[in-house]
Amino acid sequence: MKSTDTDDGMQPPARLRALTSWQASKVSLLGARMTAQHMPLTARADFAVLAALEEYGELSQADLGRRLGLDRNEVSGIVTRLERDHHLDRHVDPDNRRRNVVTLTASGKRYLEEIQHHTDTVQDELLAGLTTAERRQLNALLTKLLSSHRPQPA
Repeated sequence: MKSTDTDDGMQPPARLRALTSWQASKVSLLGARMTAQHMPLTARADFAVLAALEEYGELSQADLGRRLGLDRNEVSGIVTRLERDHHLDRHVDPDNRRRNVVTLTASGKRYLEEIQHHTDTVQDELLAGLTTAERRQLNALLTKLLSSHRPQPA
């Protein structure tokens, strides 16, 4: 049966809109588009790597990949770019010459704060329809949902 309600535009079917996974996918896509308006695409990956180094300290490239769910080629490319821009240092692990160890530099900390500012702007735009309490509740529910599932390999 065709809907005669013209103010809903060209909405997908209600059964689809009722799926939490479909809604989460749409929110993720919307967030990615908003992020692209505020910063280069590479900044998202830079943010993840720099935030991990800030929180956990010195890490091997392999550990970075495991923590972030990235494969080693992705990590290598991100680390190479960030090292070139002096946002991190990379050196061979003296205990295991096959491992590269990565550390955050002062420049990297400043760059992380810059990206954080853009990220906060995007989050504010994305969540503009929610109160502060609703934002905290949504974050808590998503955290609970994600923690109830085992991480999937990248």
